[in-house]
Amino acid sequence: MKTDALSRTFKRTAVLTATAGLLTAGLLTGPASADAPAGGRTDTLAACAYYSGNALTVYGQRGDRVSQAQCLLANRRYLPWGDVTGYFGPKTRAAVKKFQSRHHLTADGKVGKKTWYALYHA
Repeated sequence: MKTDALSRTFKRTAVLTATAGLLTAGLLTGPASADAPAGGRTDTLAACAYYSGNALTVYGQRGDRVSQAQCLLANRRYLPWGDVTGYFGPKTRAAVKKFQSRHHLTADGKVGKKTWYALYHA
């Protein structure tokens, strides 16, 4: 019996240590807090790890590129987290246009190289 308890304790410690490492590395974070102060951004942002390129992403597409753009938009509060679906629909296009206009980009609703750059560096 003592061996089973010791084994469970060891496994739990290993899991907690691994989780702490991921949190420290910034790889295991959740969406920005819904309890954020009004008008302010929190320091905790979701790790958007769907796609790392800058290919043109447009209305009607589905997939990792769309999920990445949506996640970045949600981190910046241009899109609700519930709309991070991987489908580039009207809500995503509206969020992209709003982001583009606030960042002095052509507000065409398409996520091209300049918009990708701004999403990653805003």
